Amino acid sequence: MMQDTDFTTATRVRQNGSARALLRRFFRWEASGILIALAILFAALALATDNFLSAYNMSVVARQAAFVGLVALGQTLVLLVGGIDLSVGAAAGLSAIVGSIALTQWGLNPFLIIPFTMGFGFALGALNGMLVAGLRLNPFIVTLATWEIFAGMTLVITQGYPIRPLGAPFTWFGQGDLLGVPLPVAIFALVALVLVWVLAQTRFGRNIFAVGGNRDAAVLAGIRVRRVEFLAYGLAGMLAALAGILYASRMDAGQPSVGEGWLMGAITAAILGGTSLRGGQGSIVGTVLGALLLAVLANGTVLMNVSGFWQRVIVGGVVLVAVLVDLLRRRD
Repeated sequence: MMQDTDFTTATRVRQNGSARALLRRFFRWEASGILIALAILFAALALATDNFLSAYNMSVVARQAAFVGLVALGQTLVLLVGGIDLSVGAAAGLSAIVGSIALTQWGLNPFLIIPFTMGFGFALGALNGMLVAGLRLNPFIVTLATWEIFAGMTLVITQGYPIRPLGAPFTWFGQGDLLGVPLPVAIFALVALVLVWVLAQTRFGRNIFAVGGNRDAAVLAGIRVRRVEFLAYGLAGMLAALAGILYASRMDAGQPSVGEGWLMGAITAAILGGTSLRGGQGSIVGTVLGALLLAVLANGTVLMNVSGFWQRVIVGGVVLVAVLVDLLRRRD
């Protein structure tokens, strides 16, 4: 009987030790805080509103997270190499307009519009990459300038008018679903999974962290630093373009205003998810959770009839908190 008691006690001690070890590992994870915050916000809104958990509303939240989330994934790659891209919102808008023109005026096949637009977006990002990586210009100044250039070109091309309609075959990409999942959400999830694999399993992914962590050491290690930075900016432009053209498909129109509010959300989602502004630290999963948190927050303010003016105050406050969290994380 004594042996059974000792065995039970030892088992409980091991289980308690394993549980504490799992908790320690969880809280050391960069995105643990955002996951807890998301769960608390989700529960609070479910209790405070009647429609939050409805299937339709969950679909709205998921779609909103997908569009900003795609831009945030590209922004994460740029932040990981120690840069920043302020032009992603304008790149999304310009790419959506060019893709819409290719569909309605150039007669390009609807099923080729998305890869065509992504290629155009990569070219926009590559321009930033050449200026930042090739000429070693300040990424903040460069992408601030290209932001204005891309936004201005969008207005020059459209004169402020939307390009519509885009047609039923193409609007399926933004309005359709795949096995009950909205297609933009499925695409967002697929892109996130691919990037998780790239960062964890490929040399390019490891080089991104190395360049962002210590650029000089990466150069001494023989890493082609400029090429890594160039590709990061190119991919950021490509993913912004993907978000822009999917949104155009969703709205059945190429809107000149597409992407105007995405920059703030993209950077905030990445930082909230654990990506450092100094580079070399972050995760794709954290960015996905950050995008979901922002989408749930925006949706919750609408359901609770919060003024649109206050929504901007709330989002700005979240951005400030994100920056402070990043500062505290780096001090630790």
